[in-house]
Parts: sequence; structure tokens; C-alpha cells
Amino acid sequence: MRERFWELPLADLTRPEWEALCDGCGKCCLNKIEYEDTGEVAFTRVACRLLDGHTCACSSYPNRHDYVPDCVVLTSEKLAEIDWWLPSTCAYRLRAKGKPLYDWHHLICGDRQAVHRAGASVQGWTVSELTVTEDDWDEYIIEDL
Repeated sequence: MRERFWELPLADLTRPEWEALCDGCGKCCLNKIEYEDTGEVAFTRVACRLLDGHTCACSSYPNRHDYVPDCVVLTSEKLAEIDWWLPSTCAYRLRAKGKPLYDWHHLICGDRQAVHRAGASVQGWTVSELTVTEDDWDEYIIEDL
């Protein structure tokens, strides 16, 4: 990968560079509630069935669409349409807006565990969608991401 590739425009990244930009927080794997009457979106701590709540990684990333057909494939083109869906700390969202990555991002500090120590991931506080019915997601709304 190119040196400091994360500072390049997102559309210029290779596929491996794009994948490496992910900060590993797991926040994009949280289920969201979109209120049709207002268009407001609320994040919940109910996570996708494939999210490993300890590592904050997908337990079946290459095959995730076999289990979760509507899992979003994030691209630079799609990012503009769905940036509201990503947390404010997301590396893709930050770079799309021309902002730098946080100091805890592994590409900056060299440590993939720093995101967890900084409290910027979902490590240890999610519940699986396999244990909560969709009707009860509103009981798991979180205020801030």
C-alpha cells in the first residue's frame, strides 16, 4: 500500500487501501431505526448477528451477504448517499469530508487495539440481534455516536 494513502481522495484508493481505512470500531454494524414520519435515524446497541462484540469485526466478512443479504457494501460513490448512517468518528466519513483521522486510528498510531482503548468502538456493549426482537430495538437506542 502507498505511504499515507489515507490522505488521498477516497476515489483514488485501491481495494486493499479502502479496506485498510476501516478503523475497526464496529459502529456501522449497529442496527438503526429510521422513523418514517421525521426521517430521523437512531442508532441502537443491537448489533448485526455477525458482529463479534469483542473484536468488533464481522465473523464472516467475505461471506456476509450469504447471512445478511442487505449488508451495505460501502464504496466512495455510496458514501455521499449514506454518510448519515455512519458514526461521526468513522474514517470513511471523516476522509470524505477532508478531515484527518483520529490519533487512535491504527493507520496513525500503528495499533489496532487503540480504537478500543480510546472508547471509540462498540467493544463489550452490544447485544446481538439474535437475542432482541426488532419490535424491542427502541429499548436499546443510544444517544451519541
